[in-house]
Amino acid sequence: MTSTVSFGVDSPRGPRTVSVAYERTGSGEPLLLLHGIGHHRQAWDPVLPALAPERDVIAVDLPGFGVSPGLPDGVPYDLGSVVPVLGAFCEALGVERPHVAGNSLGGLLALELGREKLVRSVTALSPAGFWTQSERRYAFATLRAMRQGALAMPMPLIEGLSRSAAGRAALTSTIYARPGRRSPEAVVSETVALREAAGFHETLAVGRSVAFTDDVPGLPVTVAWGSRDRLLLRRQGIRAKHTIPGARLVRLPGCGHVPMNDDPALVARVILDTSR
Repeated sequence: MTSTVSFGVDSPRGPRTVSVAYERTGSGEPLLLLHGIGHHRQAWDPVLPALAPERDVIAVDLPGFGVSPGLPDGVPYDLGSVVPVLGAFCEALGVERPHVAGNSLGGLLALELGREKLVRSVTALSPAGFWTQSERRYAFATLRAMRQGALAMPMPLIEGLSRSAAGRAALTSTIYARPGRRSPEAVVSETVALREAAGFHETLAVGRSVAFTDDVPGLPVTVAWGSRDRLLLRRQGIRAKHTIPGARLVRLPGCGHVPMNDDPALVARVILDTSR
């Protein structure tokens, strides 16, 4: 069941109130799950059954995505603002230094949370920020095309395409290696999430200058990359390993950019191994 929490944050224009939607399930040490740009917390649904028996799992709709409202005026979507927002979110829930796992944008945020020592361990699945400029431009152009496609399609067409494996592939093959495994309901829901993401353009805009260049010492870090990632190419994982020498670099065979759906058991095992 979705819950919402509101809390105060500082901004250059004074205090602001941020609201974040989340789902919490399971028991054990806390584990924060962060999705990618244009997605929503339901991206993690395939791995929740494996994570919840061992972890207090908190799957978040990032501000401006899913059903979380956009950030208030005066709070930008850059890392320097969103990371403290996530820290304040955890504080509002009474959670101190959770483990964190993130995918794409969420992976970059997870690494930043680790760099700031706000978490106990980091699992980053195809994290943003290890691209060349040409790779970034390619990824951003692909994301914009996906967004435009979602906006252009009427709902009856989206619903119709979702009913067949070929249609689900047309809608989601950029991010999944096995799009036919995604349910029709999930494909419709995430396509709607992409078209309605209030934070999409501002997040892309600030992302033009983003590069992760710092080590994350003093805590367990795993960087995992799908062998069939078509959005952020897997060679970026090698750069991540060079940047974070102590990180464990894991290959996810047969997985695309959002691997939680392509191989839930493998992804859950990687997250749990990192957080043990």
